[in-house]
Amino acid sequence: RSNYELYSWLFMRISGLVLVFLVLGHLLIMNILDGGVQRINFGFVAGRWSSPFWQTWDLLQLWLAMLHGGNGMRTVISDYAEKPRTRFWLLTLLAVAIVFILVLGTLVIFTFDPNIA
Repeated sequence: RSNYELYSWLFMRISGLVLVFLVLGHLLIMNILDGGVQRINFGFVAGRWSSPFWQTWDLLQLWLAMLHGGNGMRTVISDYAEKPRTRFWLLTLLAVAIVFILVLGTLVIFTFDPNIA
């Protein structure tokens, strides 16, 4: 017998807790400290993503948010999609969307060129 749902439940609690700190830190840094959102532009992002620390921070935030939200949506689909065929296609669409956004976001973070002009 599989413990998949137990691990899924644990992941939701742990990732939610980590996301609280990541998102609050993000909001504090981006919106409150050092002049607020008026200073956010291409140069600010270029300077931020030149540091592996901030790349890792944003990557972790992206991955945890997508997997946390995707896991929640998987639960909702499993609870409310009554027909197996409908459930299958909704879960397939969800998985494709999650993979697409994770791949695209990861590529943007690691291939960002601050010298574009």
